[in-house]
Amino acid sequence: MRRKQYSVFLAGWSALFALLSANSFAQEQRERTIEEIKTEAIHRAEVGQYPLIGLDPADVREAFQSIHTADKDEWAAAFMHVADRYFNEAKSREKSDPDKANADYVRAWRLYSFGRWPIPASSGKQRAYEKAIEAFLAHARFFDPPLEVVHIPFEGKEIIGYLRLPKNAKGPVPLVIAVNGLDSRKEDLTESFGAILPFGIGFLAVDGPGTGQAPIKVSETSERMLSRVIDYAQSRPEIDKNRIAFHGVSWGAYWATKMAIVERARLRGVSGQSPPVDRFFQKEFLMNSLLGNREYLFDQVPALMNILEGVHTLEEMGEYLPKMSLVHQGLLGKPMVPMLILAGALDTQVPIEDEYLLLSKGDVPKEAWINPQGGHLGRQVGVWPDPLIFKQVIIPWLVKTLEPPTH
Repeated sequence: MRRKQYSVFLAGWSALFALLSANSFAQEQRERTIEEIKTEAIHRAEVGQYPLIGLDPADVREAFQSIHTADKDEWAAAFMHVADRYFNEAKSREKSDPDKANADYVRAWRLYSFGRWPIPASSGKQRAYEKAIEAFLAHARFFDPPLEVVHIPFEGKEIIGYLRLPKNAKGPVPLVIAVNGLDSRKEDLTESFGAILPFGIGFLAVDGPGTGQAPIKVSETSERMLSRVIDYAQSRPEIDKNRIAFHGVSWGAYWATKMAIVERARLRGVSGQSPPVDRFFQKEFLMNSLLGNREYLFDQVPALMNILEGVHTLEEMGEYLPKMSLVHQGLLGKPMVPMLILAGALDTQVPIEDEYLLLSKGDVPKEAWINPQGGHLGRQVGVWPDPLIFKQVIIPWLVKTLEPPTH
């Protein structure tokens, strides 16, 4: 988003909260101050909670020593400064101590990535994002089997994806196409999905519309970009074109759900964590649940606005979002592939009603993993952290779904 548009939005947002200041709900739903963000971020790093999973609390504290305001470039510079040290150490140790170098690249990548979080809304945050990609690809050079960066032509631009296929495959292999959420990226998915390779299944991770390096923003027809990814996967002789599944996280789960309907002829199954379906897109939910959401660390609404095509104000956003509803689009209830739906009953970012609605529609049975004590994605600190859900619930379901057909 352009700086001018972004600042206009923030001014409008501030005015909105001034108008609502007498409302006790607005008091509860205000955005965190920079000091509150620091305290909460350090806590999340200490307990391994998103978006600080894998970050060392000491590194986070060090970065925060240089952050005194909410300025985005100041934020990015502080995290890049700490990350640069690990990145430079890794470069110097690649030959003498490759294991340590690899670990340092991971550390640098996570710090750079948090430096651009939730979106690269300034030149400094954009630089942090670019360095995050550089550090991740340096880490990926140590992968075995290797990572292939694929460039898929699309409407005069390109879709960039990360492809990994299992070693020593006998014939074409099944594949999972994975799509990130609002503020995660294909790099995060790539790190997680390495766990599926030992099962003889490959994966292709791409940034969803409006995020990361995606060539288009979110619109009512943006799933065409993901259909092109399926085209590409089916064109690769190493991939079994009849055994392709789709996985999505949060906003990525919205696309996964839509693909389960519009691409049901080409997909074996779809898993989605907390997919927005209908109520999420209503103006009431935007105003009462997303503005100042405290489950989200900060800036959820600006991040969401940034991925939408042609939307620059809160008012435009309230008018635009309902068009994305799968009910509004007449899709929910049509035939679809089998799905695994994961969610938390206490999710404040995507209403659990959306998941119950999805479970009750379509023509085939679905499986659900609903954590009654879980928040967004079903995560529960200390009990069901993201990596555990991924390894114990998502991977086994995808492996089962992509098994060879029995005759």
